[in-house]
Amino acid sequence: MTASSRAPYWRLSAFYLFYFASLGALVPYWGLYLKSQGFDARAIGILMAIIMATKIISPNIWGWIADHTGKRMGIVQLGSLLAALTFAGVYLASGFWWLALVMAVFSFFWNAALPQFEATTFNHLAGQIHRYSSIRLWGSIGFILSVWSVGYTLEGQAIQWLPHVLLFLFAAIWLSSIAVPEEAAGHMPLDHQPLRQVLSKPAVAGLLVTCFLMQASHGPYYTFYSIYMEEMGYGLSKIGFLWALAVLAEVGAFMIMHRLMPRFGARHLLMLALSLTTLRWILIALFPQWAAVMIFAQLLHAASYGVYHAAAIHLIHQFFIGRHQGKGQALYSSLSFGAGGAVGSLYSGYLYDLAGPLMMYSIAAGLSLAGMLVVYRFVYSPAGEAG
Repeated sequence: MTASSRAPYWRLSAFYLFYFASLGALVPYWGLYLKSQGFDARAIGILMAIIMATKIISPNIWGWIADHTGKRMGIVQLGSLLAALTFAGVYLASGFWWLALVMAVFSFFWNAALPQFEATTFNHLAGQIHRYSSIRLWGSIGFILSVWSVGYTLEGQAIQWLPHVLLFLFAAIWLSSIAVPEEAAGHMPLDHQPLRQVLSKPAVAGLLVTCFLMQASHGPYYTFYSIYMEEMGYGLSKIGFLWALAVLAEVGAFMIMHRLMPRFGARHLLMLALSLTTLRWILIALFPQWAAVMIFAQLLHAASYGVYHAAAIHLIHQFFIGRHQGKGQALYSSLSFGAGGAVGSLYSGYLYDLAGPLMMYSIAAGLSLAGMLVVYRFVYSPAGEAG
């Protein structure tokens, strides 16, 4: 590998490192920060849902702009800068409606960056898309470093420092995006197949429905797992360890996906991921007091995110070609992490106090199981692939 080919790899990897480091500080601990500010479970669920809900709109708007202007990295850089600037609004007030507004505006820009950067990465890799996991795993490493360090350093009242940590990481995302040149996006020739024809294919529609169900099933985990574990007697350092362990398992999955994908195919791997995700939610629901079971459940994150994401994004890249690549990545983000994540945060916010964690995680298990059945019935890999 030449020096010129090494530079894009590390520039791409650095963006993933800082982007998912910010996710590692935001998702596990923002709910605990909000709890420390006096918000109840319903308010926390709504505020977390807002972050997810903007993914329904934001990636599609910015994806359309990127595909029609040919300035994909320009969108990433602008979105990253505005996300950092608007997040600083958390320092001005702490009321529910003000935080709701700040979260909505901040996440509208923050959620613009990743789908377009994913498209840039795939286009840069060209015919070597199996190498995606070796770049994306740096995002998992960033998440581990962040979730572990925050868990150990922001114990108790120190959680008040979380906004400072997040603002630093959002600024680092913007700086790393500047290092990636526009030509790395490698915009492909226009594809003449109308987008509605792509979406009308049962395999494509089934894949998008599956992604929605999968992320909706993650709602209780991303919104209330830390609070749930704290109430079961786990300290913040142990909670941070459990989050880090999960993403360490995810890294392991990414490291071997380039071997698993050609052998088993994206469809089979997707069904496996959904099945193991169902098992994971059942274990968390029934045995939270058993540390060994919680450790095993966190190791299943290798399937519920690592294998799932690599397989799903592989299929998205195969189904949405040419001019539709940016839109495909945007739809994947908006329908899964956006709509699915928002629905997951909302139902978990209402159920956590009213029905309890057991019912909440049981519904999550049902959603992931439904996703597996949708893949079995409707989703097939593109021609020429295994599975």
